[in-house]
Amino acid sequence: MPEPDQEDCGVNLDEFGSARVDAAARLDAELGDVDWFVPPPGAVHCSIDVPSGQLAAMALGDPGDPGVVLVPGATGSKEDFSLMMPDLANAGYFTLSYDLAGQYQSAAAGPERLVPPRKHYDYRLFVDDFLAVLETATAPVHVVAYSFAGIIAQLAYVERPELFRSLTLLSCPPEPGHSFRGVSRIGRFSTWVNGRAGAALLIWGIRSGRVAHVPAGRQRFVDYRFRFTRRESVRDIYTLMQNVPDLRQRLAEAPLTKFVAVGEHDLWPLQLHRLFAQSIRARIGVYRGGHSPCETSPHELSRDLLALYAKAEEG
Repeated sequence: MPEPDQEDCGVNLDEFGSARVDAAARLDAELGDVDWFVPPPGAVHCSIDVPSGQLAAMALGDPGDPGVVLVPGATGSKEDFSLMMPDLANAGYFTLSYDLAGQYQSAAAGPERLVPPRKHYDYRLFVDDFLAVLETATAPVHVVAYSFAGIIAQLAYVERPELFRSLTLLSCPPEPGHSFRGVSRIGRFSTWVNGRAGAALLIWGIRSGRVAHVPAGRQRFVDYRFRFTRRESVRDIYTLMQNVPDLRQRLAEAPLTKFVAVGEHDLWPLQLHRLFAQSIRARIGVYRGGHSPCETSPHELSRDLLALYAKAEEG
């Protein structure tokens, strides 16, 4: 499928990502070691009732402004967007992020709380929770979905497109089916690993720094939230990521502003992300760092999101 014209979003494709030096790039270069335990000034913590229980959430901005919902990935949390939320809120957007069921401060939410109860965290659970969160905001909203959450956001869009104003897939698995097969170095071995073993390896890799080398302050926060995240939720998510639905054609046909954002040293090769973006007719932005541009290039990513949102608001 052909790549979208630059005029589609009203901005120059070359301006996305870390290709230029501006105020946002300088802010990112000066980040240093961030204390991730400290919320953004003015942020409000709350809980949201969803089918799987209660989800811990953090909001910043005026609830009357257009909404941006930021969804973390597996083993992540709402704090992963702490550096982006002020930029978006200061630009006139109400920002909301939450911990996925089973993760960090939403650890109590799970399949046993569903009606009727189920045994595992599955796509239906995460999609229904996500739709419940979207319905608490003033729809439609801009969605930023990180890694595993990108799969959830795609499934939710297919069901409820009227809730979306734009869709940003941040470091999202770029291939359907067994998504780990494309991961650099370990992909060819991933088919041999079941959910339990895969979750154990994933957690070990994150805590040991093998997945990504992060500053000491970030590592302290990551280690702390692992005290609460339920292992069975990580196990089930790993299994789900071995069976990713193929929604590329549905997204390609969607009359929606779409953006693929990824680090230049992501888990998956950049070429796969470029092919994925082309297949769904989305912009792509490549940022310095690895799997987490929301942590390493938050100001540049926010800058690009604001450019996209401005065009989406016009539409």
